[in-house]
Amino acid sequence: QVQLVESGGGLVQAGGSLRLSCAASGRTFSSYVMGWFRQAPGKVREFVASITRSGSSTYYTDFVKGRFTISRDNAQNTVYLQMNSLKPEDTAVYYCAAGPVPASISVSYNTWGQGTQVTVSS
Repeated sequence: QVQLVESGGGLVQAGGSLRLSCAASGRTFSSYVMGWFRQAPGKVREFVASITRSGSSTYYTDFVKGRFTISRDNAQNTVYLQMNSLKPEDTAVYYCAAGPVPASISVSYNTWGQGTQVTVSS
């Protein structure tokens, strides 16, 4: 089973950018679909983006389309989330997850990282 560790979160002003990374252990990273979710205080965890095993297809929720980009490097066992034009409402803990299908619901993913905090100031 793969283990996931996120990094790259922090404090940024509105309009700024951050790049999140999620490093996976194990030799089977390329066999997993990878996703990013986020959870703001008092809110449910919500889907942000997902990417297929080869990286050939990506999926986004509407509120990040055109601003966020998910990518992966299977040689480095890492998935990324490039976040541009950040808004205060993007403030949340961001989690990466591994699963069998590129779904937008959290229960479809069976392995999760510990999360990284992203705070966007106005």
